[in-house]
Amino acid sequence: MTRTSIAALLMLVAGQANALSCMRPDVARDYAQAASADETYFVVTGMLSFDPSGLPVVDYDNQSATPPETDIAAHLTGKTLTSGGFTAEFDRDVILRVHCFGPWCASPQPDTRYLSFVESTEQGLVMHVDPCGGLSHPEPTPEMQARVLACTTGDCPLDDVQRP
Repeated sequence: MTRTSIAALLMLVAGQANALSCMRPDVARDYAQAASADETYFVVTGMLSFDPSGLPVVDYDNQSATPPETDIAAHLTGKTLTSGGFTAEFDRDVILRVHCFGPWCASPQPDTRYLSFVESTEQGLVMHVDPCGGLSHPEPTPEMQARVLACTTGDCPLDDVQRP
C-alpha cells in the first residue's frame, strides 16, 4: 500500500468516526417520551411556515461556534390529537427550536407537513427539530399517525424500538 493510499484510508476512517450516529426516528418512541415527561406536549399534524433565513449555518472552520439551538418564529396549522384521532383544529404561532449536535444541525423545511410533539412552555409552544429526527417528523404517513393514535389507547407498539 502506498503512502498516499494509507493517508486516503485514514482520512476516510476519520471522517466516518466523526459522523453523527442516530437511532431511527420513531413516532411511538417519541409518544412514550412525551407521555412520560414532566412537560406538556400537544401532538400535531400540520403545515409548518417560517422564514428559513434564520436557520443556523455551521462554520466548519469554527464548529464550536455553532449554537446548540436556534429559535425561529413559525406558524403551525393543522390538527391536534384527540381520543378520536387528529380532529381538533390547531392554528398557532410556535417557536421552531432548531437543535444542533456539534456541527450537525436540523434542517426543517418551510411549507412542509409535519407530525410534531409540540411542547408547552412558559415562552409559548415549542416545536423541536433536531438532526436525528426526534419529536418532529416531516411528511408523516397515515401509518405514522395510526401508530400515534394507537399509543393513546395504551397499545403503543414499542416492541421494535428502545424505550427512552
